[in-house]
Amino acid sequence: MLLPRLPDPVAPAQHEIAASYIGRLARLHGLDVNALWRCVTEREASGGMRRLVVPERLAAITGRTVHALAGALPELRTPQPDWAMFRHQPQPGCHHCDAKHLGGEVIRILPHHRYVCTRHRLWLCPSDADGHTTPLDTLPEIVQAQHRHLRVLRRHGWAITYDAVLTAILICAQLWSLPENENGEARHDWVRRASILIPSNAAESAFSVARLCAAVYPEAVALAPLFASPYWKQQAQKATWDRRLFNSEIARRLRHPNYNRKDHDNDPISYWANMNAKRPPLAPIRVHDQNHHLRKPALSPATRLAQQHRARAFDPSRRAGEALVAHRYLATVFRRAWDPMRKHKLLPNGDGYYSR
Repeated sequence: MLLPRLPDPVAPAQHEIAASYIGRLARLHGLDVNALWRCVTEREASGGMRRLVVPERLAAITGRTVHALAGALPELRTPQPDWAMFRHQPQPGCHHCDAKHLGGEVIRILPHHRYVCTRHRLWLCPSDADGHTTPLDTLPEIVQAQHRHLRVLRRHGWAITYDAVLTAILICAQLWSLPENENGEARHDWVRRASILIPSNAAESAFSVARLCAAVYPEAVALAPLFASPYWKQQAQKATWDRRLFNSEIARRLRHPNYNRKDHDNDPISYWANMNAKRPPLAPIRVHDQNHHLRKPALSPATRLAQQHRARAFDPSRRAGEALVAHRYLATVFRRAWDPMRKHKLLPNGDGYYSR
């Protein structure tokens, strides 16, 4: 039996998952979340255990049209969206933006290109497992990089942009793990930003791979157009003696005047150019499965212990990119890319990092 229209049917947030919205409605009205969930869902037609939201039922209790609800809740759209465009793991967004949405925490499924809330200068991706947000008030270049990221998206589309930005983040992380003379002036900015985001006097509480990702994000976005553009891909595939144009552009964007593409095992850019420039963009290896669970990212005890060890040993000036290289956020491109820091193959251990 359907409930009557709720007296305070608050609006859903953009890209909010249905379970989050229904949970907020229940809390606002003092209702049992599970009872309300059963009221607006039905078992999938295939006979499985999963329950799917019936848009007409949710519209009836909120007084909102199905079209309006589907505009905010991707799971209600017909036809279904291309879920590969979104991150597989729902997460909290900017807490300042979400403050206007009553009923508790808003859990969203964000598109791959949303790394920063530019309005409130908060880092959103990859999200911290502890739920803490990372303010960027003293690092405006990271906020500006989000605007440049969106320009790449408009030019090349989500699939190419997703591949290019993740590839660039991985390459920056690999460069950050090489000796100082092999990664250009950009390394000094990575050290500076990491020192701000992860202060030495609070490393154990502030350390996270999300903050390391933020530290390299501006340079990654600067490199991404080279990995997305057909023209630059073609330049990268030229013979070793005819790659000066590509080399000089890499050198300019990394502020590395002495960079000269080297065809050996310690240059991740060379490896990308030789092995991956001619390949089509990679699709995400994990896709949102609409399981309707509000489980937020959480570290297992083993991973938390490993992170504590990393935090105690963290020094932004010494191979700091290694933690980022091995993190599961980069798993899609890591599986394709070669890791110059390890001689043995690394395998996912299920806890967020890779192990031998």
